[in-house]
Amino acid sequence: MTRSRFIPDNFTLTLIAVVIAASLLPCSGTWAIAFNAITNVAIGLLFFMHGAKLSREAIVAGITHWRLHLLVFACTFVMFPVLGVALRPLLQPLVTPDLYVGILFLCALPATVQSAIAFTSMARGNVPAAVCSASASSLLGIFLTPVLVGLLLSQHGAAASLDAVKAIVLQLLLPFVAGQVARRWIGAWVHRHKAVLGNIDRSSILLVVYTAFSEAVIQGLWQQMPLTALLGLTLVCAILLGLALTITTFAARRLGFDKADEITIVFCGSKKSLASGIPMARVLFAGHAVGAVVLPLMLFHQMQLMVCAVLAQRYAARALRGDTAERAVGEA
Repeated sequence: MTRSRFIPDNFTLTLIAVVIAASLLPCSGTWAIAFNAITNVAIGLLFFMHGAKLSREAIVAGITHWRLHLLVFACTFVMFPVLGVALRPLLQPLVTPDLYVGILFLCALPATVQSAIAFTSMARGNVPAAVCSASASSLLGIFLTPVLVGLLLSQHGAAASLDAVKAIVLQLLLPFVAGQVARRWIGAWVHRHKAVLGNIDRSSILLVVYTAFSEAVIQGLWQQMPLTALLGLTLVCAILLGLALTITTFAARRLGFDKADEITIVFCGSKKSLASGIPMARVLFAGHAVGAVVLPLMLFHQMQLMVCAVLAQRYAARALRGDTAERAVGEA
């Protein structure tokens, strides 16, 4: 019996369970200190493994397609932040101030890697270009996201400190670089154990979510967040995703990209990374209500997976019909 495409995947269901656990049994006191220390180690390990997994060959293979990459980067790091600020009069009344900060943070994040490539492949798009674009976006995000967050929050009446940027470099960039350096020795081992390392990735994210939401619950997250704000957040995420998919599709066609490149642009330019976003939020918003900040990202992440799964199947079906028509013409 196959699972409906509208039912969340196992990881998302586990993520929801962790949020419920943090809401009912938040860690505090000595346990909170211990969990925070473990989480810091887990984040460093997470980005070390990202560095070790990133293939230089894949980047070289796709890097020559500069027009596509430039458009994807513009969608990721320009279009989204502009939407977050330009739609402020519409979005801000629907959510709480902390949730709106989370929306701005969401808009500043890099694209996903695994799901963007998977959906591009499923839809029969340009996979080498997707590998290059998504990987480069993840790497650039380590530098650009803190800067964009600082700019966006300064417009919102807040600011990101220099200490937060330093923390990003020490906790995320250095492990990533170390992973790249170590790739020559452990790259083959990493490739052979992708499934195990994937579990490490997911476990690290779950640990960060638990500690972030525990802290937020203790600070009164759910008491301060009305149901109307959660419903408003769902609408906001739907608006952002709908606009992103529409704009990326229109731009790809308007600029004359073929269908395979259009698919890559749509799936790489409209997605935001949960794997990078949650650790970054913990560093950039240390001492703040991190649970509320990452809630928009968690909701947007699930929404983009469900919508893009349907969209990828439609692209694939259209490509299959085209192949069938071409074979029929050839046989005639």
